[in-house]
Amino acid sequence: MNSTLNIQHSTLPRPAGRGYFVTGTDTGVGKTLVACALLNAYAAHGLRVVGMKPVAAGAKPTAEGLKHEDVERLAAASSVTAPREHVNPYCFAAAIAPHIAAREAGVAIALGRIERSFRALASLADVVIVEGVGGFRVPLGPATDTAQLATRLALPVILVVGMRLGCLNHALLTADAIAARGLKLAGWVANHVDPRMAAADENVRALEERIGAPLLARIAFTATPDLAASAALLDTRKLF
Repeated sequence: MNSTLNIQHSTLPRPAGRGYFVTGTDTGVGKTLVACALLNAYAAHGLRVVGMKPVAAGAKPTAEGLKHEDVERLAAASSVTAPREHVNPYCFAAAIAPHIAAREAGVAIALGRIERSFRALASLADVVIVEGVGGFRVPLGPATDTAQLATRLALPVILVVGMRLGCLNHALLTADAIAARGLKLAGWVANHVDPRMAAADENVRALEERIGAPLLARIAFTATPDLAASAALLDTRKLF
């Protein structure tokens, strides 16, 4: 695994909709890594950037309140300091599905509140990178999920594929779900989360042939990923 963040990019205009929605085929596939890499790419061109994690579960209590590792990393990669209630509107201690964590906390996750926070961040920054939770259709409440959230924000989507056995089906179903909601799949990233995956190159080629969006990067496996330094390649030139 490369030990430095190596981002290929040319002059980057502001993306349509003022940002991207980063989703994944599952939880733990590298969404935060990719979101931080995008923030770094735009910040390198002098744009004001901020990351957003609308819903986070599995936070740790601190003297300053609950803190989630992904939220902290997104904040560190942002060039704009923004109120945490907008960066992370919903934060839960329990490391369980967000709709269950919210129910146990006596909280209803409201998409309207998340959208207002996004608009507030967009007023502070040129680019907002929104990281989803889990996969594309994770429940957020009795009648809401992350697909509805992505649709409401109407941002182009970047899909992070956790490369392991079964990923072809997960990736293609997710791409179909994104298209079915009228959203633009701007690109996808192959993140090799299983070092023992057989025929990895062939699996990546199969997805390239079937996903109607550019492959932005292949990220090599590492047992201890460093979100600030482990992207092998993120070719943002393909986004525009």
